[in-house]
Amino acid sequence: MNDKTDPIEPAAPISAANAMVEPVVQPAASAATTKPKAGGVARSSAIFSAMTLLSRLAGFARDLVITAALGASAGPAADAYYTALNFPNLFRRIFAEGAFAAAFVPAYAKTLKSEGEAAADKVATDALAAVAAVTVALTLVAQLAMPWLMTVINIGFLDDPARFKLAVILTQITMPYLPCMAIAALLSGVLNARGRFIVSGAYPILLNLIMLAAVIPVKGDQIEAAYAASWAVLVAGVAQAGLCWWAARRAGANIRLSLPKMTPAVKAIIITAIPAAIGNSATQINVFISGNLSSFVDGGRTWLATADRLYQLPLGLVGVAIGIALLPKLSAAVASEDRGQQQASMDEALILSMALTLPAAAALMAMPYFLIDALFTRGAFLQVDAVNTARALLHFGWGVPAFVLIRILAPAFFARGDTRRPMAFALASVAVNAVLAIALFYLGMGVSGIAAAVSASAWTNVLLLGTSLWRRGHYRPGARAVWRLSRIVLASAGLAAVVGAASWARPLLQAPVQDLLAMVGVDHGAKEITLLLVVAAGGLAYVVLAFLTRAVTVAEVRGLIRRSR
Repeated sequence: MNDKTDPIEPAAPISAANAMVEPVVQPAASAATTKPKAGGVARSSAIFSAMTLLSRLAGFARDLVITAALGASAGPAADAYYTALNFPNLFRRIFAEGAFAAAFVPAYAKTLKSEGEAAADKVATDALAAVAAVTVALTLVAQLAMPWLMTVINIGFLDDPARFKLAVILTQITMPYLPCMAIAALLSGVLNARGRFIVSGAYPILLNLIMLAAVIPVKGDQIEAAYAASWAVLVAGVAQAGLCWWAARRAGANIRLSLPKMTPAVKAIIITAIPAAIGNSATQINVFISGNLSSFVDGGRTWLATADRLYQLPLGLVGVAIGIALLPKLSAAVASEDRGQQQASMDEALILSMALTLPAAAALMAMPYFLIDALFTRGAFLQVDAVNTARALLHFGWGVPAFVLIRILAPAFFARGDTRRPMAFALASVAVNAVLAIALFYLGMGVSGIAAAVSASAWTNVLLLGTSLWRRGHYRPGARAVWRLSRIVLASAGLAAVVGAASWARPLLQAPVQDLLAMVGVDHGAKEITLLLVVAAGGLAYVVLAFLTRAVTVAEVRGLIRRSR
């Protein structure tokens, strides 16, 4: 529904309703790397994690600027802007980081290994021509039909002509981002299959920087800022595709522009992509439902998008990076029938991901309003917007571990060539999300009910994935992993207690900070500094408790650092 992924971060759920809605996670572009480097999941994910961290921080800075410039409920600009970001993402989940890319990369990596550079380049050239042709055609059709499409996907906008008209125009501006992102994602897969992770992890930063450069100069005009941000999306899409093209050529890939042809390789990729495409398409039913529901509330899309950005931070940094590192390692273990390595890889990914995700989820649930108010309440983003965004963030928070677990469990199916079961589980969780979103929205929860439905559907997917793996004997968490997880839960509960108490006592904590700033002639920044201090205290509490409960040991930290070098 909003931007869920935003078109900003690779393999991340589109913002708000989109992100909330994606119950299945396809293997990331690098998942098929033919020869994963030694050193474990932690080392394999280090480069991508670093690049993703930079991208997320840039995206966070961008969101701070845009929410201040556009607001939420104070006018039509913000909802129209997030609609414009969302629409290309409806198709991006299929053609970019979704089904097509997930099917292309294994085919490319296999050809590169078995038949050599020239054959792999031909596969990439043909796949690029196919995905470019389809996405360009979709873009042209959508441009012509945009006014009609807007009446279908945003029924609530019909009562607000200004919001409706602006949404149509801005979406027509951003729609060409789709072919740009599809091309960039495919070329990113080529880079990852060749072991080049820096550009594929870093190219999303371009969008954030270009949007910042476009919006910052705009002062006091929400509509003008929305136009600037939308044009920046299009410019950034061209820049991202160009960067990935240049990097792929530098990596040795001789990919050419050509007319689309239905070659055997393209046919095989399409056939492989169909189950995942069905699953991803099914999630768009939820995007449609969530978008329509939130369109009836002024500011609804923006509240969800803003909450989405915060919960996407741990999801993007942990889930994406570990998922990318896990699949090639797990695939190699499955191919060699090394059950011990399969178990070790899954346990390592589970422990590492939850050690980073559970404390983040605990903080999101313990102090949602403090986070939103301190970070976003300024400019056109009002206190009423902060309250409603915090309600959505609370319900996203308890879904964060599930979103990451999906990225851990799904590769166990993909590594065995099984895309059908994850597809079926995606459809089931989509149904759960759709029913709950409608029910909770109209039963009084409003926009926060949409967030709750997303989290519930994610846990449904985790239950189905985990149960299937357990029954087939493909994965059962080891006793050591279970023991460690219980300690991580205890340490996370301690963190929640610390930051929750601090959030309750915020006026008392913020007053001395404000006084100190006043002494040096500064009249702003108290709430931001207070939040930083509280987060630091919560983080320290978690680290201390993690060591005290032996959820983490000094020896393991040293080993992790050695393997990450």
